[in-house]
Amino acid sequence: VIRARQKGAKVIVIDPRKTATARYLADIFLQLKSGTDVMLVNAIMKIILNEESEDKNFIQSRTAGIDELKNFLSALDLEKAVEITGVPLTMIRDAALTYAKAGRSCILYNEGITQHTTGGDNVKSFANLALLTGNIGKPGAGVNSLRGQINGEGTGDMGCLNVFYPGFKRVGEESVKFFKEAWAVDTLPAKSGLPYTEILNKCKFLYIIGANPLMAAPDTTNVKRTLEKADFIVVQDIFMTETAKLADVILPTSTWTEREGSYTWMDRRVQKIDKVIDPPGEAKPDWWIICKLAEKMGKKDKFDFSSPEEIFEEIRSCIPQYSGITYEKLKKAGGIHWPCPSENHPGTPTMFVEKFATPDGMGHFQVIDYKNPAELPDDEYPFILTTGRSIFHYHGGTMTRKTAILNNEMPLGFVQVNAEDAMKTGIKNNEMVMLQTRRGSIQARANISEEVPPGLLFIPIHFAESCANVLTNPALDPSCKMPEFKVCAARMEVR
Repeated sequence: VIRARQKGAKVIVIDPRKTATARYLADIFLQLKSGTDVMLVNAIMKIILNEESEDKNFIQSRTAGIDELKNFLSALDLEKAVEITGVPLTMIRDAALTYAKAGRSCILYNEGITQHTTGGDNVKSFANLALLTGNIGKPGAGVNSLRGQINGEGTGDMGCLNVFYPGFKRVGEESVKFFKEAWAVDTLPAKSGLPYTEILNKCKFLYIIGANPLMAAPDTTNVKRTLEKADFIVVQDIFMTETAKLADVILPTSTWTEREGSYTWMDRRVQKIDKVIDPPGEAKPDWWIICKLAEKMGKKDKFDFSSPEEIFEEIRSCIPQYSGITYEKLKKAGGIHWPCPSENHPGTPTMFVEKFATPDGMGHFQVIDYKNPAELPDDEYPFILTTGRSIFHYHGGTMTRKTAILNNEMPLGFVQVNAEDAMKTGIKNNEMVMLQTRRGSIQARANISEEVPPGLLFIPIHFAESCANVLTNPALDPSCKMPEFKVCAARMEVR
């Protein structure tokens, strides 16, 4: 993004907080109220249509459903949109026309969009916006998910989502038949599995690999109670995490520098990684540990792999998008975008150039109405609380808080408070405060900052001693079961 801006690109940042990205990169900064993304995007699309800045040729030749969307947006009150989002109409209009008239506009989004009870609606709304302006199917455009983990796309490709088998084959009779033959097994699940939050609440036997739900799951006080009642927990990780301390068995695994394999990034670019150093002590690569467990269970024939390359060869045979990608090609190319259907195919850097992956090949507009977050402020809990990352730490802090130079930059947890709210509540900078929601309470240092507007509190997710997810709401998006980490009602007082 920095390089693109240096070359002349305009950057629009949408965020409830005035982050470093907003401060240093934004040509246009829309500081919306947390959880109002759908209303903002609908207002942007209405302005584009009012100004006749939509891509009429693309809409006519590549999409379906525009009339329904137009009818819906024609009734949208822009003044109401301003009231709900908190963004001035002039700024919404500026962003709308900048995006629509750029020729090539790219949407990048992360958990700030998805971690809502309307996360699916948020993503669909941005897809509508891209279709409306013809910003799909050409380089420098699209709707792109900046995955929370570096191999987030790769894990999805491999079937780590509860509704898919590998290659995004949806769970059902057709995919079961395919993988029964591919894996030479008699039975496979024909129904979707449980989502992450339900697994934590319902399963008595847990095998947790590279995850730390006692930092990362919402309403962690309840999660801890549930895990403490579990009959048996195995944790496979690189450090002794908060969750690992509850485990019956801990399997030490290797880091990415200590093993060979491949990663797939958000643009579907498959990249090979090479082992740099040996893992310490008894630590082993994840694939080796799983193969050894399978052998102990009498399934060695199904997991008889001696290298990551052998595993990748099975991936190629089971996932059509990967079938033309080989280790040899990855070594030479440095990275290949799937789908790559044959070994003489160069890969596909840009998707949907001619048609979409729908039965009729068209991009379908969807009418998305705005819905409130699951929990809004009231007299008892007058603030909106949101969570996220700092630029110095990563996720639950498992790795970065063991890195001295990063820990020196940000050693302790905190809550960002607007100066106006601090004055009203009598809170001073660096003073310890008590934060409480309907799930529980934590203590954190007050960081009086203009980064958050009045009425909004922000807590980073990296600090176990000020664990943000003790407070967050476990309410789920009904479509994808993502918890609403980004909005809940809270109160704050001096400790």
